[in-house]
Amino acid sequence: MFGLLGHTTTTTGVVIVVVLFAARMLLRTGLGRRPSGPRGAGPRSQAGEPSRTAQGVAAVRAELTRPHSAGGDPDAARRLAAGLPAGRAEQLRPLLAVRTAFFDEQTRAAIARGVPQVVILGAGYDDRALRFRSPGVQFIEVDQPGTQADKRQRLQALLTPADRLMLVPADFTSERIDSVLALAGHDAGRDSLFLCEGVLVYLPSEAVATLLTGLAHRATPASLLAVSLSTGGPSAGQGPWRRPPGEAWRTTLPADQYLDVLRHCGWRPIDTIDPATRDPALQSGQSLLVTAEPAPGGRA
Repeated sequence: MFGLLGHTTTTTGVVIVVVLFAARMLLRTGLGRRPSGPRGAGPRSQAGEPSRTAQGVAAVRAELTRPHSAGGDPDAARRLAAGLPAGRAEQLRPLLAVRTAFFDEQTRAAIARGVPQVVILGAGYDDRALRFRSPGVQFIEVDQPGTQADKRQRLQALLTPADRLMLVPADFTSERIDSVLALAGHDAGRDSLFLCEGVLVYLPSEAVATLLTGLAHRATPASLLAVSLSTGGPSAGQGPWRRPPGEAWRTTLPADQYLDVLRHCGWRPIDTIDPATRDPALQSGQSLLVTAEPAPGGRA
């Protein structure tokens, strides 16, 4: 029905140089802090266990009204999230509604223009491989092993076609995404849509730079990155450090500085959206939704 892959990793000198440069930018802005919590394991999760935040987001998302492809499953989110508690994610419902709609738009547009690969980083209980199932489109989802194991069991229980979905367990703090994707069967010679929804804020600065740079090295010139950036917090000077108990936010930057990090990691931002422009109830300046294309010469 779907694939599950384990892997080893390698490095290249070019990637290391770019990552170190971008990581220094992040550290100079005070983002070298590493709050307590499991590295690379998402908020409120222990090693080997599913991410509670991913579960909460899935529970909220399951109640949203969303589009689907002609061959997709419009009920996929509800079925995948069955029994999952929303918890504190309920407080983020307005933001999650805007953010989900943005990433749905990017997925539908990419499929419509013939992009054959959709790579979802920090996928959690994402249902887009089922919701937007389309002929010839391969979905690759990468997330921590605990969450992937739980999702695999849920997919098996659904008895729904998922032959174009590959689940790949990985730790973004210790494994290189370019090597992970290569071993997962991702074709760096074909166009891809890379989705990073609500994941970078939970990674330390070095891992953010490594992930973004690694994706650039897997991208064709016509590939696209869609990413959500946390631009609020004390280091950004835009209000309180929004950390509910037990969660660990590791990376946040003012919007202009975060866009510079994208550029130094091989991406050229082409569009930015403040979620508050889509829902006036949201506070402006707290996050940014960005699409970016590979910068000329950005690949090794």
